[in-house]
Amino acid sequence: MTSCFNDPDYDSLPGIIPVFPLTGAFLLPTGYLPLNVFEPRYLNMLDDALAGNRLIGMVQPEAPENDPIADAAALYPIGCLGRIISFEESGDGPVAMSLKGIIRFRIKAELDLADGGYRRVRPDFSPYQDDLDVTPGALADRPRLMASAQEYFDHKDIHIDWESVDDVDGASLVTALAMICPLEPREKQALLEAMDHNARARLLSSLMEMALHGHGRDDDRVRH
Repeated sequence: MTSCFNDPDYDSLPGIIPVFPLTGAFLLPTGYLPLNVFEPRYLNMLDDALAGNRLIGMVQPEAPENDPIADAAALYPIGCLGRIISFEESGDGPVAMSLKGIIRFRIKAELDLADGGYRRVRPDFSPYQDDLDVTPGALADRPRLMASAQEYFDHKDIHIDWESVDDVDGASLVTALAMICPLEPREKQALLEAMDHNARARLLSSLMEMALHGHGRDDDRVRH
């Protein structure tokens, strides 16, 4: 099922949000993240979000953890709010959903678990108001990013139709490449925390170049 909800503006952002802690989960503003939800607590979270504003915060544990992630696991202080734009149930199995990134947030405080067993936080969106500006943005060094990305993705044997991205604006290009790039969780977090799309592009280019050349193309530098 596809959502017909609109993205919230700054004044309508919620004061409390559910959070979905997931190692390697990486959502950027304007980006899209597909997820399979199967744990009861997160199915409860999904049900509550669908009955309300359809907003969920994605955040990574500070120390990489496999599912199930402990309720006491320390979280990175910065995550990204996403809006549920589609979901599909499959009987008694997992629910497939897709989130669209809206705005980053800093965790001000964590609250008691919701009745459904999932975590909740008070977010501070104020440092990231510019995330809501979806005006197409140019890149200061697009040639470097494209050269690094083409070599990196070819090396990883990941097919990209590069001709199709020629007309994509710089900000959208950085978001798309960053979200599909198979980086380590801490590297994804660094990209999330980059000040803007130009800073993110420089960091992404550096990460790909280091993975390719810094250690003799050692795949252990960047893992799937």
